[in-house]
Order: sequence, then structure tokens, then C-alpha cells
Amino acid sequence: MARRSFSSLRTKDAFDLVPIRDTTVWDLRTDPLTPSDVLLAVLQRTKSFALSASEAAKVTLIDSILMEILPKYPGLRAWKDEPLETGNTGGVVDYLIAPSRGYIETPLLCAVEARLDDFTAGEIQCVAEMAACRDNNARDGHDLETHGTVSNGQGWVFYRLTRTPEVFVSSLFTMNDLPKLLGALDHVIAACADNIP
Repeated sequence: MARRSFSSLRTKDAFDLVPIRDTTVWDLRTDPLTPSDVLLAVLQRTKSFALSASEAAKVTLIDSILMEILPKYPGLRAWKDEPLETGNTGGVVDYLIAPSRGYIETPLLCAVEARLDDFTAGEIQCVAEMAACRDNNARDGHDLETHGTVSNGQGWVFYRLTRTPEVFVSSLFTMNDLPKLLGALDHVIAACADNIP
């Protein structure tokens, strides 16, 4: 049977990979995190770019926000445009967060999906990618939660795939409340760091 790409899946297909019938609301409450002067300066400079026209343009904002949080966790590294395969599904993940090494290897802790503005399609891909991360981790003896994020740069939704299995979905965090967004992202990245063996 041919491998199906993450982007070709429907909601039921992605949910069957977990398997779940529906998602659960994740009341993600964290302390706000004050943005650094560096981030504020970068965001000011990005105003010179048209960042709403394409998915590739959104990556500029996503990179900036991830670079604000990831360096706090030196045990982690973000890998961009990484192939990910498992069973009958596969594709290229916009960002995979894994332990910091000179190569990518399990445990795969978080998949980040950059979207133009289609958060529904992003959720389908993110759930499938988290299931693929979980399956690759299990194959290598890592039984742990995986996380995911769907973002268009301005808005961010966070996901958590538990071992039970259950998929939790946060509400939308936006750049309009940057400290709250940074606090939520920090919470997710800290959970990833806690899962480094």
C-alpha cells in the first residue's frame, strides 16, 4: 500500500492514527512571559516584510517566536523541513523538536506545523505528525507524550498527545497578547525538555 502524505489526510484518517474519536479541550493556563528586547526589535523589523501572503512568509514570525523560547532549553533543537514516516503515512514536518545532537533521532518531542491560515487542515496534519512521532518513539523504546503546534505566525494552537491516548487542544494564543503566547509556548517546550531521556 502506498504511503499517504500527512497533508492528504482527512480528520477521521488522522484521528484513526491515534486512535481517538474527538479532541479534548486543553485549558492551558500559564504565567505570561515578558518578551525580550531582542524579540521586540526583530518583530519591529519584520514590519518591513509582507508576512500574510504565503505560508513561507509566516515562517519568519514562527522562527522569531521559537528563537525566543528554544535557547532557554539547550537540550533541545528544532529541525526544519524534516521528513517523518511511519506505517502508511509520511511527509515533511515544518519543524521537529528533538534532543540537541548533530543529527535527528528519537525521541521526537514536538511537531510544529506552519499554516497560511487554515487551522483545521493544520490540526489534521499536526495530529497525524504527533502520532507519527509517538510511533517512532515507541519503536525506539520511548513511551512518552508528544506535543504539537499549529501556527500562522500570528496565532498559535497547542496540542498534547498523551499515552492514554488522548489529544488535548488549547485555545488560540495570538501575537496581540505576546506575553501570554510566550508563556504557553514556554510551557510546551519545557514539557518537551522534561521528556529528554
